[in-house]
Amino acid sequence: MEKSKNLIIDVNEKPNGLQWIFLSFQHVFAMFGATILVPILTGFPVSVALFASGIGTLIYTMCTKRKVPVYLGSSFAYITAVQLAVKSMGGDVSAAQTGLMLVGLIYVIIAIIIKFVGKDWIDRLLPPIVIGPMIAVIGLGLASNAITNAGFVLGGEVSYMIVAIVTFLVAALVSSQAKGFLKIVPFLIAILVGYVLSLCFGIVDLSGVSKAAWISIPQFKFPFHVPGFDSYHLHFGPETWAVLPVAIVTVSEHIGDHTVLGKICGLNFLKDPGLDRTLIGDGLATTVSAFIGGPANTTYGENTGVIGLTKIGSVYVTCGAACIAILLSFCGKIAALISSIPNCVLGGMSILLYGVIASNGLRILIDEKVDFSKQRNLIIASAMLVIGLGGAVFPLGGSATLSGTALAAIVGVLLNLILPMNSN
Repeated sequence: MEKSKNLIIDVNEKPNGLQWIFLSFQHVFAMFGATILVPILTGFPVSVALFASGIGTLIYTMCTKRKVPVYLGSSFAYITAVQLAVKSMGGDVSAAQTGLMLVGLIYVIIAIIIKFVGKDWIDRLLPPIVIGPMIAVIGLGLASNAITNAGFVLGGEVSYMIVAIVTFLVAALVSSQAKGFLKIVPFLIAILVGYVLSLCFGIVDLSGVSKAAWISIPQFKFPFHVPGFDSYHLHFGPETWAVLPVAIVTVSEHIGDHTVLGKICGLNFLKDPGLDRTLIGDGLATTVSAFIGGPANTTYGENTGVIGLTKIGSVYVTCGAACIAILLSFCGKIAALISSIPNCVLGGMSILLYGVIASNGLRILIDEKVDFSKQRNLIIASAMLVIGLGGAVFPLGGSATLSGTALAAIVGVLLNLILPMNSN
């Protein structure tokens, strides 16, 4: 593989000694805020999410022949689908976990098709007019959760609202005004400031931290009985299938992230090692994560940002960050401390986070110069937004339904295929 001219430390170059350790810590902290936020919002054990992100990154690295400096973390795209699947199962996570395992296998199947057929069919299936509204629905569909957690409801506590406002402002200011590495970790800094303010208001429960052991095995949950661990059963009902359509969104995100990262590194990762290998790595990582009771994995925009800023694109650094995440997952005190973060802190940060996700959907439409004077584009976007945000529900049988992001994604893909391309 050709030497990259855009990086200080090349993709396959290993930093020396303490430099490697420092850069690995820097990278994992850049991923930390987003990685822990998903399990906190969805109820997954933080320790398992950390372990899964680390082991998933190592799996991805092996699948891509150590050619792509990607760190995998918890995916935001599946939050709504997972919450709905758990709710429809009366609090049982079996359908959600089985669905996420199948999502990983869908990635592998798509990768195999790409290997033999190419990827032009994906571009036809998922053009910008479908991807943009899809991503917007993900962010806006979570908006009510952010507002509720922030305490901006009738009868809400003023102290909760103050913490949420301060957390939001810190995240916004750091993201827009900070320089250097600080600009890459706005969510982590916002969590720290919001947490300290919450301590001042006395709204943090530290009882779990005092009870937690320093060293403990992550709270794995397997689809079969393992002594000492909780378990769930494989479930292949309608609740499970309702999770799968979100894969349409995350596959498109995967392609976009690797395209941008390739430009930063001066390499074409979609050709070498190839989109088929990157998808297989991402898919296997998600399947393994779900198998042990964790959230879906995904490539991170934060990963692209930190490499673009530092010009450190070494795979050894991302692998070092993965090993640190695995080690942190075995520290019970850290997992308990993370779990003690108040909802108002998460709510304040989520207002910005979910809004940014939605805005990125609009950004795709703008960057790709989607022409809304064409009735075809207007119909596709309008239908996806209204169905995705309007509470539309399509029953699948029993208590399972298609709704939100999944239903909007299916509608968008079908309309894109049905409506004539040459229509005005």
